[in-house]
Amino acid sequence: MKLLIATTNPGKLNEIRKFLAGNPIEFVSLKDVGITDSVEETGKTFEENAVLKAKYYCKKSGLPTLADDGGFEIDALNGEPGVKSHRWIDSSKESSDEELIAYTIKRMEHVPEGKRVAQLRLVLALALPDGTLKTAEASVRGIVPMNPTGTHSIGFPFRSLLYIPELGKYYNHEELTDEENVVYNHRRKALEQLKPYIMKYLP
Repeated sequence: MKLLIATTNPGKLNEIRKFLAGNPIEFVSLKDVGITDSVEETGKTFEENAVLKAKYYCKKSGLPTLADDGGFEIDALNGEPGVKSHRWIDSSKESSDEELIAYTIKRMEHVPEGKRVAQLRLVLALALPDGTLKTAEASVRGIVPMNPTGTHSIGFPFRSLLYIPELGKYYNHEELTDEENVVYNHRRKALEQLKPYIMKYLP
């Protein structure tokens, strides 16, 4: 069975492959099926954008398609950057990881301790050629320290800014153990919700 993973982010692709490993699924990327189109993310919520992408690429490829949308939500900034996470600085283009990290620290510089709660949240959408659509949501909460971690995983800038107090670590691939990466990973939690549908509906 083939499942199209509709993302150009290699980090996301690797995570999905990792957390669905061991199942009889042949993972294919947009590049594998020759799709170079990008979808204008016009939704006002993560769910709307995830569904938009899943349905578009499913129709384009004729394959069951998994897509997601998510971002960083900071309580003290009324949920910003939210759906604008990668276009927070300039709505006309995606900013680099380094730019987003620096901008977040600047926006948070006057926010006192105790009010720096934030979360990474995502919605996964599974679209099938027969019109079936399923979604799942998951998040991981923590705080934004005064400074980011010294290292960051490429393609995941906000993980360098989310500190999980109960672990005493940043939500960062490089700092978490393999077990912690599994237990706390919010993409895995969303995938676990969708896995029964993936296994049931994929031919």
